[in-house]
Amino acid sequence: MKNISLLFLALLFSTIISAQELDSQKHLTTSRLSSVISRLDISPENDSYRYSPKMNLIKINLTGIPIRNYSGQYERVLNKVISVGLSYRNMPEGNLPFKKQILNSIDDNDTESKHIVNNFRLSNYAITPEIRFYFGKKGYGQGFYIAPFYRNAGYEGSNFDVEYTDDNNNNQIISLSGDIKSNTFGVLFGAQWSLGKCLVLDWWILGPHIGGAKGSLIGNSSRALSEADQADIKQILDDFDIPLVNKEVIVNTNSAEMNLDGIFGGLRAGITFGIKF
Repeated sequence: MKNISLLFLALLFSTIISAQELDSQKHLTTSRLSSVISRLDISPENDSYRYSPKMNLIKINLTGIPIRNYSGQYERVLNKVISVGLSYRNMPEGNLPFKKQILNSIDDNDTESKHIVNNFRLSNYAITPEIRFYFGKKGYGQGFYIAPFYRNAGYEGSNFDVEYTDDNNNNQIISLSGDIKSNTFGVLFGAQWSLGKCLVLDWWILGPHIGGAKGSLIGNSSRALSEADQADIKQILDDFDIPLVNKEVIVNTNSAEMNLDGIFGGLRAGITFGIKF
């Protein structure tokens, strides 16, 4: 009987020791797991665990392609509310965009202006940095946004042909060319959506901008211009209407020059499509 009691006590003691060891190992395992989770910061309460947004976006403007305006934009998402972007636009030399509409807006009797618009060639570039503020619930480059921006642009024009009649009643042409630089500030209103994991659609709803522009168009004559020729050329250039721009026209025996300085502005609009990574 004494031996049985000793055996029972030994078994009970070993069971208690095993239970304590198991509890100790369980506590150690739980402690280690908690430590790993805290290091990785992947707790269910962590928003970054639930949603890991792609912070880089590269897009092209689809609506500018039909009018030779080729532009792209890089956007970097900084946080849920703010991103920064940089756009570059280039239009190779060609006819004026919406040339037919411009010609239709000119009075039929203004043949000089129609002739100038019909022959004029234009190219341009624009660099546009911006900062975006997103107001949607999703954020991180998604939803409605407002984007203040600055634009530096350059325009090169050629074949600004002024047609006049010389003293011998012959038709003559003096062709002007040159460039204009502009600096403007504006605000773009738009909305952006994610199309799956890697695609994005950005709608530039409306982006008015205004500032100043300055430049000149100069043409050299292959023949000496008489006083009557100079007067005719100056009259044509003075009559050519450019809204909100101050013009200074200078004509001498060898050349004609039109200096431009004044208010300049425009509108940003379009639909861009791209990838995010």
